[in-house]
Amino acid sequence: MSTTAPSEPTHAQEPLTTSLFDAHKALGARMVPFAGYLMPVQYEGILAEHLHTRSAAGLFDVSHMGQVVLAGSDHATVADALEALVPADIRDLKHGAQRYTQLLDTDGGILDDLMVHRPADPALDGTLMLVVNAANKAADIAHMKARLPEVVRLTLQDDRALLALQGPVAATVLARAGADVAAWPFMTAGPVTVAGISVHASRSGYTGEDGFELSVANDQAAALWTALLDDPDVKPIGLGARDSLRLEAGLCLHGHDIDTGTTPVEAGLAWSIQKRRRQEGGFPGHHVIAEQIANGPPRRRVGIRPEGRAPAREGVEILSHDGLPIGTVTSGGFGPTVNGPIAMGYVAAPHAAPGTRIGLMVRGKLMPAEVVALPFVPARFYRGT
Repeated sequence: MSTTAPSEPTHAQEPLTTSLFDAHKALGARMVPFAGYLMPVQYEGILAEHLHTRSAAGLFDVSHMGQVVLAGSDHATVADALEALVPADIRDLKHGAQRYTQLLDTDGGILDDLMVHRPADPALDGTLMLVVNAANKAADIAHMKARLPEVVRLTLQDDRALLALQGPVAATVLARAGADVAAWPFMTAGPVTVAGISVHASRSGYTGEDGFELSVANDQAAALWTALLDDPDVKPIGLGARDSLRLEAGLCLHGHDIDTGTTPVEAGLAWSIQKRRRQEGGFPGHHVIAEQIANGPPRRRVGIRPEGRAPAREGVEILSHDGLPIGTVTSGGFGPTVNGPIAMGYVAAPHAAPGTRIGLMVRGKLMPAEVVALPFVPARFYRGT
């Protein structure tokens, strides 16, 4: 759910740093401005870090993300307040479960995408925990505060860091560190102890791999980071590989693949709108989204495989087989796992079927390509037994 390309600064003022800044510098990370923070873009190299995450376990600092708590008298009060802003079913979210959704504007455009978690502890009923994108967190908080009822309180947890441990051995690594999370299905969350440190964990992430996001107090973040890196299967991973991993996984990047000009249906995210919400509505843009679910959207997000080795970057024009403009690339680059260029973009709905031949206008030259199904690399989330 990161929100801008790792190389582009998003704020004019001096960048902020996370509680792991010194740890990144000690490891020789190349730091770049990103979403208002100085963040590690790579340590040993994007290709090596990408492949290590796919084969073992990569550790990411994502403390720039916004961790937000909504609190009210009971679950129904808080859930109903949030459901007025997002299309997901929050009311029926089970204890210890997490759900992906979007903040929408009145036309169904995506202001941001976010995770929502209902705590496992019944004593915390009436509380929802949210993770929002780094570049949008100030705007998200202002948006929610202006629309939540007075009986629901919003708190930004800026005293907490967020780490992401991603890869096929992530659960094994946490087990070796004392956290019994092996049986948790994807999108389960709750408190655990990792290397003697109290952590709030969720089995989720942004790579398409099995993995966990670990919320920890700022003053314990460096100790947790070091303890996890002591495991021989774990290496530190920067935001460069985070972006190539999420692109292979077909995951949206806010501000690029999704924004206020796209709806969840166009973006292929209608699965995140549960049946009750589709029927009842009660969220911004329901009239637009219901019409698109019923009749199809005018355009769709698709996967694209360019021929040859040249990548098609964001902004490249997409043409039909007979040379007519039909869309635009929103994310593109080299996919290390698939060993070739990959891209995502929006095309007019009649051209969205996998196997459709298209053209890409790259630096003034027409590059042949094909629409393919997403993701480029199959997800390996643990769904339980």
